[in-house]
Amino acid sequence: MQIPRSFRRSLKRLGPYQSLLVLAVPLAIVEPLKLIAVYSVGEGHFVAGTFLMICAYAGSLFVTERLFIILKPKLLTLPWFATIWTWFITTRDKTLGWLHGKWILGRKALFDLSR
Repeated sequence: MQIPRSFRRSLKRLGPYQSLLVLAVPLAIVEPLKLIAVYSVGEGHFVAGTFLMICAYAGSLFVTERLFIILKPKLLTLPWFATIWTWFITTRDKTLGWLHGKWILGRKALFDLSR
C-alpha cells in the first residue's frame, strides 16, 4: 500500500505537533474499534467481532504504520517524544536480546536432552 506522492509531500511539510495530531486521528479511531471487537466476541458475536478485530489491526498496521514512518523525523524534533522513543527502542532491544539468550539456552537444553 503506497501513500500518493502529493499526500506524502504535504505530510512532510507539517510541523511536529501537526504531525502528532495527524498520527493521533487514525489511532483514535482504530484503538476503540479493537475494544468494541473484544466486547462483540464477549457478547457471543464471534464472527463479527473477529472480523472487526482483523479490520482494526489491518487499519492500524497499514495506515498508522505508514503515517508513522513518514512523520517520524518531524516527531523526533520534539524533545519529549525523542526521549520516549529512545527509551522504547533501548528497552525493546534489551528485551529482545534477553529473549534471544533464553531461546538459545532452551535450544541447547532441549538438544542435550535428546541425546
